[in-house]
Amino acid sequence: MIDKLDMLLALAREQHFGRAADACGVTQPTLSAGLKSLEEGLGVLLVQRQSRFIGFTPEGLRVLDWARRIVGDYRSMRDEIGALKRGLAGHLRLAAVPTALPIVSALTTPLHAAHPRVVFTILSRTSYEILTMLENLEVEAGVTYVDNEPLGRARAVPLYHERYSLLIAADRPLGERREVTWTEVATVPLCLLTPDMQNRRIIDRRLRDAGAEPAATLQSNSMVLLFSHVRTGGWASVMPAVLAETMGLPGSIRAIPITDPVPPPTIGLVYPQREPLTPLTAALVTEARRIGAGWMAER
Repeated sequence: MIDKLDMLLALAREQHFGRAADACGVTQPTLSAGLKSLEEGLGVLLVQRQSRFIGFTPEGLRVLDWARRIVGDYRSMRDEIGALKRGLAGHLRLAAVPTALPIVSALTTPLHAAHPRVVFTILSRTSYEILTMLENLEVEAGVTYVDNEPLGRARAVPLYHERYSLLIAADRPLGERREVTWTEVATVPLCLLTPDMQNRRIIDRRLRDAGAEPAATLQSNSMVLLFSHVRTGGWASVMPAVLAETMGLPGSIRAIPITDPVPPPTIGLVYPQREPLTPLTAALVTEARRIGAGWMAER
């Protein structure tokens, strides 16, 4: 039964029979037979079929919700039994918004030191993608914004407040300032993250609230690429202060705090709203609570 539910989850993720079969490591006929067997066992049609995947029936959507719970609980049980036998080990998958990637090591490093048999995969994703991956059991947890847009069926541990700085060449206009306003930020050529990133949506709102119309002359989903353009002196960018601190800015680039009357958004760890958690996820949540308590007080 679990393997058939895994097939259903794979189809929900991939929205394509062939790709879902590849994700499950089976042939497409095997996937189709597994889904058909699941439908026959439940006595309902789950998937709308033609020559390609169309979608799920209303009954299929309800079964999909149950499949996420059942498979999630099965994995928790399997991992907990494994931890009792061998100690904490396994594969921990995390997704983080680009602006939070530099702080992920503060979570993974102490966890790996305490449990060397844990291996990590860390992906850069949008806030929306993180919540979707969490719901579809593609990742165990994410690092994203926790108070700016709805989290859906996820729990959160606050880590730090995201405060913003203007990254700009020291010899450019505003480059000598100790602090700047959002109105002043709008006067320089900006390179920013793409609009699908929540960070960009936050910055656009701040600029509009200051009476300016957001106008990035370059946009990318890569913080490294944005930083490389700031280094040319032709652009400035708005980045979280914590990111600027960890990037090791050269003397030619300054990170100037932006004065902001609006409370800063909060970055936190999000994880599934289910009990019990897998041992790996529970250990990660414990670590997040430990470091978050200090960071929230400091930042």
